Amino acid sequence: MCGRYVIKSRLEIVEKRFEAKAKHPEWYQRSPNVAIGERAPVILNTAPKEIRFLHFGLTPFWARKRMYIINARSEGNNNKSDDPHYTGGMGILQKPAFRKPIRSQRCLVIADAFLEGPRDKRLSEPYVFYPTERKGPFAMAGIWDVWTDPVSGEEYGSFAIITTVANRLIAAMRHHRSPVVLPPGAEALWLDDSVPLKDITALLHPFDSSAFNGYPVSPELKSPRAKDFELLRPIGPSLRTEEDYILYQDIVLEGMGATTGRKRKLDREE
Repeated sequence: MCGRYVIKSRLEIVEKRFEAKAKHPEWYQRSPNVAIGERAPVILNTAPKEIRFLHFGLTPFWARKRMYIINARSEGNNNKSDDPHYTGGMGILQKPAFRKPIRSQRCLVIADAFLEGPRDKRLSEPYVFYPTERKGPFAMAGIWDVWTDPVSGEEYGSFAIITTVANRLIAAMRHHRSPVVLPPGAEALWLDDSVPLKDITALLHPFDSSAFNGYPVSPELKSPRAKDFELLRPIGPSLRTEEDYILYQDIVLEGMGATTGRKRKLDREE
């Protein structure tokens, strides 16, 4: 699953990367720990040149009360063993909460990294995963919906991240699922309503593990209230050899990491 992720890029970087403008720029927030229920930037298939802000955790339009579905399994109820070599049908097409959105309500979920932990420990022992080349933020495949509160009449836009089986990098951290990370060349395809459904489901596969890396970070991130970028400081070796820890290096360069004094204190505590 993918229940938390990171947004560290400035809004102007995001707008340039996706060639889209934020409809409500005042809502944009950089966060080391985007959590369930929080409003976050997405690009909808109905407005591909705009960055909108929906709540993380999908509520289907037909729900009687608000729900928080953070992930949609691409295989649906198939592949219950999470076989990484699974080649069967995409059960997401039949699931009641997902069958309409996967056909006509797709979105790009904007991120710079995502958080995951071992299957048995989860975010008690979190790792952060990120691209190893500095090409700006990336997009995870998402679906969205709009639910209307039956009491107040208020409309509530929300989204979920689509997941697939683990690749070698995620499996090395002992987890069984990963988000679907779209290559840049497939982002427009994902948002295009005219694309045949078979071509859309063909995108629901693990991302290239050679283009990402991951390292362990503070277990304080288990709390959705933990919003200090310093919590993304490496606390152990990366899964693939990397001297610079690119993600954290960028955080420090952008002034979001520890000050020199605090860093010395953290080093002493370790």
